[in-house]
Amino acid sequence: MLIARGASELTRQLDISSLHVLFPHEHDIEALTDAGYMLREGVQFHWENAPDGSFENFDAFLATMSHDKRKKVKQDRRRVHDAGVTYTWLRGAEIDHEALDFFYDCYENIYREHWNPPYLRREFFGRIHADAPDSMLLVIAEADGQRLACALNMIGGDVMYGRYWGTREFISGLHFETCYMQGIAYCIEHGLARFEGGAQGVHKMSRGMLPTPTWSAH
Repeated sequence: MLIARGASELTRQLDISSLHVLFPHEHDIEALTDAGYMLREGVQFHWENAPDGSFENFDAFLATMSHDKRKKVKQDRRRVHDAGVTYTWLRGAEIDHEALDFFYDCYENIYREHWNPPYLRREFFGRIHADAPDSMLLVIAEADGQRLACALNMIGGDVMYGRYWGTREFISGLHFETCYMQGIAYCIEHGLARFEGGAQGVHKMSRGMLPTPTWSAH
């Protein structure tokens, strides 16, 4: 509580308009509330690995889903497979400048399609890779020998966080496979405990991610 009150007092001294604490731990929420912060509850969609440590494989994960959800995932994956799409995972030193350039081109293209400029520059991602290379995972989709889509995930400890994605062309099911199913498959293969797929989109629930409360204090 002393830190929370101290941060609030420093905000006033520096004449800063606001103070925000994002994703506080549960044991910090009471201290923040007692210090006068307002709480905001949100929802993100998270995938959790098997309680005993890890699923044996992706099929073992699918077996835990209901028939309808399992059927939906298989349909999505079949469309992508039938389109000739294959995937490569690149992490850390495996990511070269060409791969980062391709990711940024896809990332930028998504913003252009929505008539908005991207708010992060190519240099930003280059600095992350230079300073913390093992935190970055690129999921790259290819077809006919050409790269066509990419997702950037961040890894910290035994948790992976879905961040950005982009594509050069539309293929049915490509977004779900690139952003979610490939991420889950990576977590299973590498023994990661959780994949946080981010907020928005109840469609994630039909693909194995569950709504999880999140908090911020202001």
